[in-house]
Amino acid sequence: MLNLYKALRKIWKSEEGKELLRKKIIEWRKQPAIIRVERPTRLDRARALGYKAKQGFVIVRVRVRKGGRSRRAYLWIHGKKPGSAGIRHFTPRKSLRLIAEERAQRRYPNLEVLNSYYVGEDGEYKWFEVIMVDKHHPRIKSDKNINWICEKQHTRRVFRGLTSAGKKMRGLRS
Repeated sequence: MLNLYKALRKIWKSEEGKELLRKKIIEWRKQPAIIRVERPTRLDRARALGYKAKQGFVIVRVRVRKGGRSRRAYLWIHGKKPGSAGIRHFTPRKSLRLIAEERAQRRYPNLEVLNSYYVGEDGEYKWFEVIMVDKHHPRIKSDKNINWICEKQHTRRVFRGLTSAGKKMRGLRS
């Protein structure tokens, strides 16, 4: 099985894989920003991050707009030059991947974010697939490898920076 995932990784990086991704991105643009998908686009990456093809695991594709953020222009700013007002060129402290995880958690509050990975981008958007777990599902509760997420201290872990993207943002992962 190890060779299968190596082959999938190789296909993903090849020209054929990039061409296939280009066609998929055209379809993804027409879809909603947060959508539940049947199976992972990058099976090798999802499996490496803890995904299993069993009941209780959910894959959600999230679209995030690229580029820096802009603050809202409050009334007291008017009359100043926009360059010195601190509205434009505002860089968020969070990565786009963490923003995608948080949006998925808000959309599906009964699920818990396990991890996420990059799937593609165009000029305007980046797409991430978020692996989510239904911690109330009997299959998850009986699986000794993943049932740690059912404990109370692991609720809404993405908002406390406990996922991989969150730990990276907090400087806990080099």
